[in-house]
Amino acid sequence: MTERVALISGASGGIGSCVARLLVENGWHLSLGARDAAALQKAFPEAQVVRHDAMAGDEDDWVAQAKQHYGRIDAVICAAGVLVADDVVHISDEAFGHMWEVNVNSPRRLVRAAWSNLINCGAGRIVTLVSLSGKRVRSAPSASYAVSKHAALALTHGFRHEGWQHGIRATSICPGRVRTEMTRAVTDLTPEEMTQPEDVAAMVRLALDMPNTAALAEMTVNCELEDQF
Repeated sequence: MTERVALISGASGGIGSCVARLLVENGWHLSLGARDAAALQKAFPEAQVVRHDAMAGDEDDWVAQAKQHYGRIDAVICAAGVLVADDVVHISDEAFGHMWEVNVNSPRRLVRAAWSNLINCGAGRIVTLVSLSGKRVRSAPSASYAVSKHAALALTHGFRHEGWQHGIRATSICPGRVRTEMTRAVTDLTPEEMTQPEDVAAMVRLALDMPNTAALAEMTVNCELEDQF
């Protein structure tokens, strides 16, 4: 099988780091974007690491460096995200704009920059780590985050429609509470009670490995009992 190349945002920790580890173990070549590129390079010496800041709009440069380094791009995995726990009435424009830029605009720009490469490989894959907050709103403090994640879900469906005829398949992965630093700040669940990031990483690998004829538009996972998820 041809060795595949994936771009991953958010690989400095949490789910993104677990995804990167799993893909390395399964023979993928990686281009990782992070603000602290030096630290991430130490964690993943076998990968290309590019300095990337979602607020800087530098996605075109990242893609250009990845293409020059590897000669191809087969997948884009958007695992970076930011959470501000505040309601939609009182959240500041700055905080809301920051979430929107990281959770929606940066993934849009990254996929756009890689688009021709995803077409060329014939089986391009896009995976967006969305969250169950992209499917429902559980509380007032979670609503602002949910707005950005609903948009991220719609964005991924937009990629799926636009890329279908070119063999591009886009998947939204929507987990509930996952054992990450971001989640631990907003829940009373113990780490053992939460979904483990390694299990979400396995879902990402499944989405990447399924053939064009077995596309997965959305995948949900939860550690708590909810009516639908």
